Amino acid sequence: MTRKITRAASAGIAPGYMPGFGNDFETEALPEALPRGQNSPQKCNYGLYAEQLSGTAFTAPRGQNERTWCYRIRPSVKHTGRFTKIDMPWWKSAPNVDPDVISLGQYRWDPVPHTDEPLTFVTGMRTMTTAGDVNTQVGMATHIYLANTTMEDDYFYSADSELLVVPQEGLLRFHTELGTIDLAPKEIAILPRGMVYRVEVVEGPARGFVCENYGQKFDLPSRGPIGANCMANPRDFLTPVAAFEDREVPSTVTVKWCGQFHRTKIGHSPLDVVAWHGNYAPVKYDLTTYSPVGAILFDHPDPSIFTVLTAPSGQEGTANIDFVLFRERWMVAEHSFRPPWYHKNIMSELMGNIYGQYDAKPQGFVPGGISLHNMMLPHGPDEPAFEGASNEELKPHKLDNTMSFMFETRFPQHLTAFAANEAPLQDDYIDCWDGLEKKFDGTPGVK
Repeated sequence: MTRKITRAASAGIAPGYMPGFGNDFETEALPEALPRGQNSPQKCNYGLYAEQLSGTAFTAPRGQNERTWCYRIRPSVKHTGRFTKIDMPWWKSAPNVDPDVISLGQYRWDPVPHTDEPLTFVTGMRTMTTAGDVNTQVGMATHIYLANTTMEDDYFYSADSELLVVPQEGLLRFHTELGTIDLAPKEIAILPRGMVYRVEVVEGPARGFVCENYGQKFDLPSRGPIGANCMANPRDFLTPVAAFEDREVPSTVTVKWCGQFHRTKIGHSPLDVVAWHGNYAPVKYDLTTYSPVGAILFDHPDPSIFTVLTAPSGQEGTANIDFVLFRERWMVAEHSFRPPWYHKNIMSELMGNIYGQYDAKPQGFVPGGISLHNMMLPHGPDEPAFEGASNEELKPHKLDNTMSFMFETRFPQHLTAFAANEAPLQDDYIDCWDGLEKKFDGTPGVK
């Protein structure tokens, strides 16, 4: 593989590949900070310490083995002291089954409103659903984040999970151990398990969605008969270039571990990695580079053709989590019902609207809003969408100004008390199907 060194003085983000598959990145913020020929020399340049961050078991298969070597001002054991348990009442982890909450139902929420209360990316996390078990590393949680305050000398990492961040409003800047990522709507970022970072609110207030993945890491789905192109391409996933903070200031580090939160105080910034190489790194991805595929004659394919990322489970073909994107695209099929059809399946589907209008729900599902249809619970188009799709002239049609997504999992998603009692739940959502009428009259022919 060609060696590429990107200086921190450049654009701040490097074209790369989806981590894994044996592809390594290299970047240094100071010349010759990366050692040559071995990962852990007896003495590193600049008096740096060599340290490995492993995202998989040491003996994982080569194509799945993920680790990054960091060359840092202090080893990370100097970034943790004695921990104090703290309360983070709005951030919940599975299992979190509230006996007073009914999770079985078709639910939809308006956007969670902003507040004047100072909230960082971490303290503004509001859990909507949980699934699985964080202690056995299966399942997920979904959150809304509200952020209007920058984390100043305040750092965080999750030992439980990787976070998939989907902005809906505002611009965030993630200062991570391995470099800086700016994140805006129409983009996503993946923050790996164990990666330390702080979040700056560049343009706010900011709001978005988070999928917290307890299980196997997100990866690109196999394309199967689709072949080598379309959907998401590895080259469009970007990694940060090395940048470091050499600051002697009182700081805090908060750690999420087994669903609990702990805080320690240190006297310096923990973002002190001067150079790094490896394949375990945060990434960002521009959702407008996603190329949808679909039917070009008749019929309606399953929504799995819109999968951007998948986190596998132990059962082949059945994901722990799929991240699915419904963006602008052409609809061209003949003699076919074009919106999503009525169905129930084994996956629990939480949808979010980034912007625009979703074709199956032209009313009520607004940008920043969420819907939830749990496993084996029927759902589908509302009455206006059904009537319009059943009677419109089927000519090529472009869906414009639309971007919604789905976090779906093989596990049931349990509502939190916040989602059931405090988030702006649309009590009349289920009424959107009231207008569906019996059309059967016992005679042949299409009605």
